[in-house]
Amino acid sequence: MAYWLMKSEPDEVSIDDVLAAPRQTVGWFGVRNYQARNFMRDGMRAGDLALFYHSSCAEPGIAGIVEIASGAYPDATQFDPASQYYDPKATLEQPRWIGVDVRAVRKTALLSLKRLRTIAALADMRLLAKGSRLSVMPVEPHEWRTIEALLEPLLEPLLEQ
Repeated sequence: MAYWLMKSEPDEVSIDDVLAAPRQTVGWFGVRNYQARNFMRDGMRAGDLALFYHSSCAEPGIAGIVEIASGAYPDATQFDPASQYYDPKATLEQPRWIGVDVRAVRKTALLSLKRLRTIAALADMRLLAKGSRLSVMPVEPHEWRTIEALLEPLLEPLLEQ
């Protein structure tokens, strides 16, 4: 199993949107960075886990955990001229962009970017690197374990409600 971090703007797709979706599964589309695409295409497999990260919002951070629910497939938005993700160079025979489906595992209390930056064990995490803007990136197993340990205590207040 591999671990990932996937960024989404919450006004586009939030962890709550995934939880509210049929079968709690949504397509992850619109990735238009070659490195992020390659991670999805070449590295992600159904059953992998990902940190669901809310980005470009008032308080960015990890908002939940999702499971990769499918293998990579062509992102249909690249072929739709009405889509903001349209790519005139993409063809059905040679698609340039791919998507995957993700399934909600659980929502967590927000683990903020500010808090992540204070954790010494995460100092080398790609997310925290200066200039890191990738929307999809691998997470090292020790980083995953560190974050998971931080998320568990944050879940307790949510479970008591």
